[in-house]
Amino acid sequence: MNMTFDPMSLALFAGFLAVLSAAIFSLLKVRNMLGMLIATEVMTKGVTLLLLCAGYINGSIELTQTFIVTIIVIEAVVAVVAVGLAVSVYRNTGSLDIRNLNKLNG
Repeated sequence: MNMTFDPMSLALFAGFLAVLSAAIFSLLKVRNMLGMLIATEVMTKGVTLLLLCAGYINGSIELTQTFIVTIIVIEAVVAVVAVGLAVSVYRNTGSLDIRNLNKLNG
């Protein structure tokens, strides 16, 4: 196994850290459901960057690309379900603010 840490892998890892930290900060600061969904999507993109970095370092880009495509498909399904939930919450409360969710009964 050839483990190389060249500038490309370091740049991918730095990109992962930047994207993940921005997503976590946004997730903690935003109170809107759609904003939280976007922050979660950005966080998932950071994880795909980390997988790409690991595949680049290990030299198994083909397997990594397969995992990334699978993650993208799962992420799309989760996004559709989350938007459906957000639409349902908006219809019931008239707002997408997560602080209004305590008004729901049932």
